Amino acid sequence: MIPRAGSTEWLVRHWRAARAEAELTRRGFVLVLDEIQKLPDWSETVKGLWDADRARGCPLRIVLLGSAPLLLQSGLNESLMGRFLPLSVTHWTYDEMSQGFGFSLDEYLYFGGYPGPAHIRGNSKLWMGYMAESIVAPAIDRDLLAMTRVDKPALLRQLVDAALHYSGQIVSYNKLLGQLQDAGNTTTLARYIDLLSRVGLVAGLSKYSGAHVRSRASSPKLNVLNTSLMTAGSTYSFDEARNDRTFWGRIVESAVGAHLVNSATPGIEVQYWREGNTEVDFVLRGGPRIVGIEVKSGGTLRHARGMDTFRAKHSVDHCLVVGGGGVSLDEFLSEPAEHWLRQP
Repeated sequence: MIPRAGSTEWLVRHWRAARAEAELTRRGFVLVLDEIQKLPDWSETVKGLWDADRARGCPLRIVLLGSAPLLLQSGLNESLMGRFLPLSVTHWTYDEMSQGFGFSLDEYLYFGGYPGPAHIRGNSKLWMGYMAESIVAPAIDRDLLAMTRVDKPALLRQLVDAALHYSGQIVSYNKLLGQLQDAGNTTTLARYIDLLSRVGLVAGLSKYSGAHVRSRASSPKLNVLNTSLMTAGSTYSFDEARNDRTFWGRIVESAVGAHLVNSATPGIEVQYWREGNTEVDFVLRGGPRIVGIEVKSGGTLRHARGMDTFRAKHSVDHCLVVGGGGVSLDEFLSEPAEHWLRQP
């Protein structure tokens, strides 16, 4: 159920009703509350009710959902420390969009994993308008600007545009500073990229260095977390995007990166590696295991010089090529990051 904005009495009333139901059965009861962040002081109310249930041994279980991840996490951290288990719901996968909406692989690459506008994908202008006004703008205005301190909101919006344009590329902070107005410093940009990642827009992947400490000072590899963010902002139609081999190659690589980040469980990190002119598109790191991943959008398996150099310099458990005669893209997108990390 979805709470009525501004009514904690509503929450208490329905919680008590669910509590009564739970105490009538040995199997317990589950109360699901969606958009919980709309209630003022919701976390304090939930804490009081939850602690009362635990004290009396009530078998009521609670699921809290919200579309504003920063605000939801803030409430959990402030009042419910030690009382919750976070479960992230990321973008829809290729399998989900294929089964739910009949997406082909190319349609998934172009239209991405947003179910809302799937039914209007036949109308490019309408779909692009939906993406801009119903996805990107609310994520910035509602999930970021309204929920956390952003001293330079105009800079944040510029950074979103730049990040979508450079997805799949390693971009130095100094280069970004030179292209953005009133950009401030690299610390500001790094924080804003982190915020964009937390609301599911763009990730800034760090460089793999072989050390256990993350190389935060390195130039980030920007990667959209849903490829539709690239295509909607490009003005390319579906056919035009597929016919531009360079652009389509960036979409394919970004889709692989997005899939890895979205499906990575805690303890798995997605990075990249580069030294001189040699590069490995993605490095999966989990515990002692290291896996290098190279993406080929063409149809022929070509020698990956970067992989050879990477293997020579680091203790690598496994390397794989996605596309180009290696693991097919649709197969790769059908398995989570952990599956590829554990391959022999």
